[in-house]
Amino acid sequence: MRSKKFLAAEQAALLWDVPGLTAGVDEAGRGPLMGPVVAAAVILNDLHPIKGLADSKKLTARQRDKLYDEIRAKALCCSIAMATVEEIDQLNILQATMLAMKRAVEGLRLKPYKALVDGNRLPTLNMLAEAIVKGDAKVPAISAASILAKVTRDRWCAEYDLLFPQYGFASHKGYGTAAHLLALREHGPCPQHRKSFAPVAALL
Repeated sequence: MRSKKFLAAEQAALLWDVPGLTAGVDEAGRGPLMGPVVAAAVILNDLHPIKGLADSKKLTARQRDKLYDEIRAKALCCSIAMATVEEIDQLNILQATMLAMKRAVEGLRLKPYKALVDGNRLPTLNMLAEAIVKGDAKVPAISAASILAKVTRDRWCAEYDLLFPQYGFASHKGYGTAAHLLALREHGPCPQHRKSFAPVAALL
C-alpha cells in the first residue's frame, strides 16, 4: 500500500506535469506618456481559486493590492516583464507591448499549453494562443494578469515620483492629464518620458 507521502508526491507530480495548462496574459501602460509598458502572465491553480478577480480598471487600488498578494501566493506560477521607454520609442508602443507580453510568457516557470491574451493582437509565441477582446473581464487568468501588471506599473510610477516629484507621477501614473501636461510644459520631459508620443515630441 502506498504511503501518504508517496501519494502526495504523486499528486504534486500530476499537478505540475499535466499538459494543457493555460496562461492569461495582459498589459498595463500603453496609454501613458512616460514609463515602461508592463505585461504579466499567470497560470491559476484550480485547487486554490481566487475570489474577486476582475478587470483591474474596475477595482480600487486597495482591492488590486490585496488581490496582487493573493495571486502571487496562490497561482501555479506567474511572470511579470517590461518593455522600456527606449524600446517603446524605437519599436512603437504596439510592438513594445507585444515584446513585453512575449517576455512575460517566456518567463513562466511552467510552460503553458495555451496563452489567452487580452485584446485583438497576439505576440509571437511558441505555443497555441488566442486573443480575447475584453478578456480581462471574461477570463479569470487574464484578470489576474491585468492586476499584476497594473499594480507593478503603479508601484513603479510611485517610486519614480520620488526622483521627479514635480510631475506628479504617483497620482496620474503618467497619463496625459491636465496637471501632467502643465508640468511637462513647465519642466520639459524627464528621462522616462516617451519621446515618440506627440505631447512629449512637441516639447523636444
